[in-house]
Amino acid sequence: MNRPLTDKPRYIKVHDADNVAIVVNDQGLPAGSRFDDGLQLTEHVPQGHKVALSDIALHGDIVRYGEVIGTALRPIARGSWIEESLVALPAAPPLASLPLATNVPPPLPPLEGYTFEGYRNADGSVGTRNLLGITTSVHCVAGVVDYVVQLIERDLLPRYSNVDGVVALNHLYGCGVAINAPAAVVPIRTIHNLALNPNFGGEVMVVSLGCEKLQPERLLTGTPDVQAISLDERDIVRLQDERHVGFGAMVDEILQVAERHLKKLNQRQRETCPASALVVGTQCGGSDAFSGVTANPAVGFASDLLVRCGATVMFSEVTEVRDAIHLLTPRVVNEAVGKRLLEEMAWYDDYLSQGQTDRSANPSPGNKKGGLANVVEKALGSIAKSGRSPIVEVLSPGQRPTQRGLIYAATPASDFVCGTQQMASGITLQVFTTGRGTPYGLAAIPVIKMATRSALANRWHDLMDINAGTIATGEESIEQVGWRLFELILDIASGRKQTWSDRWGIRNQLAVFNPAPVT
Repeated sequence: MNRPLTDKPRYIKVHDADNVAIVVNDQGLPAGSRFDDGLQLTEHVPQGHKVALSDIALHGDIVRYGEVIGTALRPIARGSWIEESLVALPAAPPLASLPLATNVPPPLPPLEGYTFEGYRNADGSVGTRNLLGITTSVHCVAGVVDYVVQLIERDLLPRYSNVDGVVALNHLYGCGVAINAPAAVVPIRTIHNLALNPNFGGEVMVVSLGCEKLQPERLLTGTPDVQAISLDERDIVRLQDERHVGFGAMVDEILQVAERHLKKLNQRQRETCPASALVVGTQCGGSDAFSGVTANPAVGFASDLLVRCGATVMFSEVTEVRDAIHLLTPRVVNEAVGKRLLEEMAWYDDYLSQGQTDRSANPSPGNKKGGLANVVEKALGSIAKSGRSPIVEVLSPGQRPTQRGLIYAATPASDFVCGTQQMASGITLQVFTTGRGTPYGLAAIPVIKMATRSALANRWHDLMDINAGTIATGEESIEQVGWRLFELILDIASGRKQTWSDRWGIRNQLAVFNPAPVT
């Protein structure tokens, strides 16, 4: 277990221009605590929460990461706790005037020779697992499919030792939906592309009810921006088919179709593949004030290592980059990519406006308990996951990439919705940072969970895969933790090591983003 080097009062100041810092010590620090530079606390400050490094006047700027995260709602004295209710939320950066591709980072030097043991697919993609995915066209069939999955795991999988498992791609879509509404492109594209995730080996089967709006043919055709899936009629099971007399007949047909695909998947073996074949998603969950100074910068460093290998890395969560978008638009590889980034931000602004939701709905109570004052501070920490590479492509929710490198995949900020949408975009492994603690996992994708602080890593020692809290205590650098994460990614992708969520069998349900009406 990692332990702090010292219990003496410590704070972290991110940028020279900052007039606040966060308290490092477990349990926070009491009034009267004095730091090495002479700063003395006037009141108790919880761990991760901000202390004023200088007097801040009424309506004065509160600065962290070198950016204004808000203004003071009352005068704040040096050494005081800057509790979130004292911070006024500033306006979001206006999209129309942002610079595009004005500061494109130069390519980082290539990183060669790194490989992993993966499953090659006919389309050129490489999976980190060898799974049977069962696509459903409507939620009505989910209960039946879950029942059959249990039978497959009990009776069939022992005969197919090269298959890692079976995953039901259940979701809450398909019936009572405005299927031709413009926004319906998001859920239809998502469900279509989930079936094509590289971890399913190109083996597609569909279980349908029969009366749903999202008919299998429509699902397989997908949306105008995807390639249609060609499927033998034998690979589509329709539960309402009159041939099925009784529940047992439905079950038997699904088992027959599943076994046909299991036989094909069982022929696959791991083989040595270049690290460039990896597609890694990064995500925050239960963020705190440490996220932007420990875990997320380490993920950003590892992201750069992956990009240097030629791999693909996705970061997401529109509401958690929106207020830092002015730091991202100069990094896009060209103006066309920049305009796509602005389009996704504008689309989400409109989506929130339609629901009469303002930006203050994010962060969560847990985020605030962890020291985050508002969504601006959260966004500035969130984008640290993106590292220093240029952004080469922007994806709408559920789209698959056409480029390799650092990609912005637009998704909601909800952990399970973001995870589902990144899966649809083709990630084969995810890195998930948390400061509050999130027992999160996905059935189809290995999820590496990284703790932002040592107290969480020690308390949840059998749930967190890697501890970035050592950065806060000075035991390790961002670079050292980033390299540890990079090496762990290769080991997990190769099947040499297992994540804690996989060891325990922790599986979050899929949550398809559906902005379209339900009729």
